Parts: sequence; C-alpha cells; structure tokens
Amino acid sequence: MSKSVFPRALEDEAIYIMREVAAQFERPALLFSGGKDSIVLVHLARKAFFPAKVPFPMMHIDTGHNFEETIEFRDWLAQETGIRLIVRYVQDSINQGRAKEETGKYASRNILQTVTLLDAIEELKLDACIGGARRDEEKARAKERMFSVRDDFGQWDAKKQRPELFDMLNGKINVGENVRVFPISNWTELDVWNYIKEENLALPSIYFSHKRQIIERDGLYWPASPFLNTTEDEIPFEATVRFRTVGDMTCTAAVLSDASNIDTIIEEIKEAVISERGARIDDKRSEAAMEKRKNVGYF
Repeated sequence: MSKSVFPRALEDEAIYIMREVAAQFERPALLFSGGKDSIVLVHLARKAFFPAKVPFPMMHIDTGHNFEETIEFRDWLAQETGIRLIVRYVQDSINQGRAKEETGKYASRNILQTVTLLDAIEELKLDACIGGARRDEEKARAKERMFSVRDDFGQWDAKKQRPELFDMLNGKINVGENVRVFPISNWTELDVWNYIKEENLALPSIYFSHKRQIIERDGLYWPASPFLNTTEDEIPFEATVRFRTVGDMTCTAAVLSDASNIDTIIEEIKEAVISERGARIDDKRSEAAMEKRKNVGYF
C-alpha cells in the first residue's frame, strides 16, 4: 500500500468540527454547491457520524445558471447518501422582487445568491451553515475563523470574530444570529485533491478534461452558454478544457487542460502559476470583491 500524502490531522480536525456543530447548534445545514470542496464536506460528515445518519441536511442555492453536470451530480449524491436535500432558487427571489436580475456584458446571478441564502436561513431558522471555504483561496477568506459569526442581517464583520485558541470553538450566538462553519479552512487545494484521490471520491465530470464550446474574454476562457451576454466579435470555439473551481456558468472560467484523471490534475496543480480562484470571474470585479460580498452575507 502506498504511503499517504494527505495530512490526516486535517481530516481529524474537520471531523471534530462537524461533531461540534452537531453538539452546539440546533438547526445546522451543510451548504452544497456541487463543487469538490462541498463534496469533501459531505464525505467528512458521513465519516463523522458513521454508522448513524448525518444529522443535518444539505442545502443548495440554485441560481438557475449552474452547469448541468453539477445539478445531475447533486441529485445523484443526495440519493446515494440518503442525506436530505433542500434546494432554494434564485429565480424565486427574482420573481418575488427580492433580487434584481443584472444586465449587461458581465451580468451574473452570483451575488443574488446572498438574498436567497439569507431568506432560506430565516425561513428554516438555521443557526449554523457549514461551508467549504478555505483560507488559501482568497485574501478575504484568509482571516476567517472556523466558526464565523454573522449578525441578524447575515453580515460578516472581521472585527467581531472570536479568538479560537487550540481546539476551543464558541458557538454561542444571540437570537437572529447564525454561524458559518468552515471545517476545511486549513486545507489547501492540493490537500483537497490528495484527499479525493485517497478516499476515492466521485466528482462532476467538468473537473476533468473535456471538449467544450468557449469564448475568450479578458484573458479568460468563458464557457459558452445561453446565460452569457456576448458581443458580435466573441465567437465560440471548441477547446479541451476543465474547471478548477465550480460556480455558475457566468462566473467560472475554464482552463486549457488535458488532465483527464486525478493523478494528472494533481501534477497540473503542483506546476500551476495561477491560483485556483484566478479562474473565478466574480472575484475580478474589484480588488475587494469577495470582502464586499461577505460583508452583505455571502457564503
């Protein structure tokens, strides 16, 4: 048997956090995007409570602009694991006048998810939401706590976060507040992929190289889709690509790649000179794009 390259202390820490969530909160949920990080979270939750069932549901905020492969995988995983799946739709928020559809060349529903998420938290009375954010992804996430306290408007304020000494996690909150929980904060992108390999986890096919119609815009390869507002000179062409990170079709760029299995993906990541979030179009709206979204209640 080959030697493990994944630091098992990271798994132990994540499982401990999952159990703390179950112990400290009354109505938690696991935020599921269909991406590799949330898939790892589902696996960790199953390990944390085995042989019992996972004691909280998965919740997906569906923008309506998701990759078809992601939605198919989401539904398959819910059926495969038996974990209850809750889905709330951004389109419903738009129809109710709670969110306004963006227009123009860079229109996206990414930020609109916040409205739908906060409404779902209030509707379901959730006091904790488990997410797959990692500190290595982006500077705004680098200062996150494992237990990230949000006020009664769902907003995040770095100055109000609590110290987390050793393994002591404080989930005490006031009425109306909630906590976002990040069990894999200390993992890197490479840790995630090594874990996926060692645990033999299934993933949506878009993580692996495939042929797809794309357009080139702002130095990035955008997936062609009916949701993308293109100009006359943006002509789709076919290329062999994969996705390092998975969001909406309007905010996630592809990378040119022939990596068709986990081993070649791991080697590709080791040699990469651009960060994982470098393929997230939504992060490029401003230098503080992620910070601003978190301040109003983003994941």
